[in-house]
Amino acid sequence: MTSEPLPSRREELQQLWKLALPIAIAQAGQHLMGFVDTAVVSRAGTQALAAVGLSSSIFFALSSFAMGLMMGLDPLVSQAIGARNLSRARVLFWQGSYLALIVGTVLAVPLVVGPRLLPLVGVSFPELPEVRDYLTWRAFSLPLVLLFITARAYLQGVGRPQVLVVSTVVANVFNLAANVLFVFGGEGLPAFLGPLRAMPALGVKGSALATLLATLVQWAIAAWAVRMAPGAEGLGWVRPVRADILQALRVGVPIGLHVAAEVGVFSLAGVLARWVSPESMSAHQIAISYGSLSFAMALGIGNAGSVRVGWAVGARDTPRARRSGMMAFASGAAFMALSGLVYALFAPQLADLMGTPPEVRPLVVPLLMVCAVFQLSDGVQGVGAGVLRGAGETRFTFLANVVGHYAVGLPVALVLGFGLKLGVVGIWWGLCAGLTFVGLALLWRFERQSAGTLRPMEG
Repeated sequence: MTSEPLPSRREELQQLWKLALPIAIAQAGQHLMGFVDTAVVSRAGTQALAAVGLSSSIFFALSSFAMGLMMGLDPLVSQAIGARNLSRARVLFWQGSYLALIVGTVLAVPLVVGPRLLPLVGVSFPELPEVRDYLTWRAFSLPLVLLFITARAYLQGVGRPQVLVVSTVVANVFNLAANVLFVFGGEGLPAFLGPLRAMPALGVKGSALATLLATLVQWAIAAWAVRMAPGAEGLGWVRPVRADILQALRVGVPIGLHVAAEVGVFSLAGVLARWVSPESMSAHQIAISYGSLSFAMALGIGNAGSVRVGWAVGARDTPRARRSGMMAFASGAAFMALSGLVYALFAPQLADLMGTPPEVRPLVVPLLMVCAVFQLSDGVQGVGAGVLRGAGETRFTFLANVVGHYAVGLPVALVLGFGLKLGVVGIWWGLCAGLTFVGLALLWRFERQSAGTLRPMEG
């Protein structure tokens, strides 16, 4: 046990938010690339928009699991740094990079092959050729996304998250410009842009290519920052170590499954909303867009909490880990409570801000009110997953999500939405019930674990 004095709550908050803000911006930036694809392609026609929407959903489902799996590197790196073992953290960065290439390549295969097999089993729809084109090019970005997650784990572990903001902003600006150029071509550009005017309009394929190149830019900046970060001195290329890769997998698979379970229940809620009516589905999409925006900050706080808890666990300082974890919970709850207040007070204005059609607006406003209620639960469970990850606990988070969302939330959604005829509002109250269960379970688990002795993972 370390003899270092416990930081005050104010000091802990300052250090936590210093990490959390850049991580949250980087987290939001990952989602923004898909949003830009949709916003640009929507101007190319309804069929193109439908193709990108479907393709993005498929890509997001697979990439969410893969990104969750790669988060298994977070506690390993932060605990190594907490133990003042920078060389071990650097070795883990290399092993995570190998794992990113393996996982990214394996999961890219169904993205490329899947759409080509659909006609063989009698499945065909007008957007299929464009879906195939988009996913083929976007599949190449998956290993790059996972390499960026690996670099992020190292940079946040060594306390250098600011470069994540730079890489994310640059990548998103590039993505927007490249999307416009590749989707619509360069014919209308000013003469001084020269060769760019010869770019043909590539449509949906161009959008995927733009995002692929933007992802490459994002990873390249982060990789350069890793090269310049502490721990780089005297330690170049490291060969693959099977035991380290398997350890990262053991920690990461439950995280990937937890993310998949959470993403899956919200996707299922969208399907249920569509069964109610097209207007319900539209209202669901608008409300979930706002909920995702505030949740990005909760994830940033959770990742920052993961790092600080991991540092303390690596230093074998359980009181410090407990202080860091509880302050992360409090920060997440406070921010999300404020977000909920905004949603509750300004629900009509927020609906108007999204250009909500008149027939959808009566559903969006009550959904935003439900969203306001579950902000607190969503924040606690988002932070809780990160804090427990820092302590090396990932299996309980997966189990809590499965039970909370599918044994509690989904039955409530079905009963309220269809049994009591509350429609999409009832479905969202089911989501609220599931999130509340998960949030309370994760808070209980950390409180119980940190009351004893937290030990670093062996590696």
